[in-house]
Formats: sequence, structure tokens, C-alpha cells
Amino acid sequence: QVQLVESGGGLVQAGGSLRLSCAASGSIFNINAMGWYRQAPGKQRELVATITSGGNTNYADSVKGRFTISRDNAKNTVYLQMNSLKPEDTAVYYCNANIRAYSDYRREYWGQGTQVTVSS
Repeated sequence: QVQLVESGGGLVQAGGSLRLSCAASGSIFNINAMGWYRQAPGKQRELVATITSGGNTNYADSVKGRFTISRDNAKNTVYLQMNSLKPEDTAVYYCNANIRAYSDYRREYWGQGTQVTVSS
């Protein structure tokens, strides 16, 4: 059983910072890309940032220069450092990972989501 567990969300004032973490656990053979998505009320889930196992990154235009994605392959953990936060960054943030488990096909896994609220 593979699980993704997120932490680090919360309430912050505009201009502030938060760091999200997401740890994958279970019977994992290997992990390819990991990433963060977000969903604001009444909107579709959107990509925030992704990172490959080799460290190549990709960002949504709306967060470039403010957010940084990183990962620790030894810990099966991905991070999202969010700086200069804006009210429009308010959303539930979801961790995603492409994982091959020992007893399953390679597939996408999702975390339970963590709320980020930015006040103006």
C-alpha cells in the first residue's frame, strides 16, 4: 500500500512564505516524477510544479520566481517552498507522484490535500 502524506499548509498573510512537504511511503520500487497541484473553490485542479527523478523542474507561469520545488530521493519526499504568497494562491494543494510499487503497476498517486490560505 502506497501513501502520500502532505504537511505544511496553513494561514499566512500576503507576502509571507510556507513550505509544503509530501512523503511517499509503502512498498515502493521507484518514483518517477513528483509534483504539486492546487484547486481553488469553484475552479479546476491545476498544475503548480513538477520535478523529475533527475531534478528537472517545471512551473506554472503564475508561480515562477516565487515557488521552488525540490525533492529528496532518499526520503521519497517532495517539497514546495512558497514565497511572496498572494491571496490568489489560496487553494487546497495536492501532492502527486508517479510510483511503481512492488506489487502494482506504475501509476499516479495523490495525497489527501493540504489547505493554504493567504490573507490580504
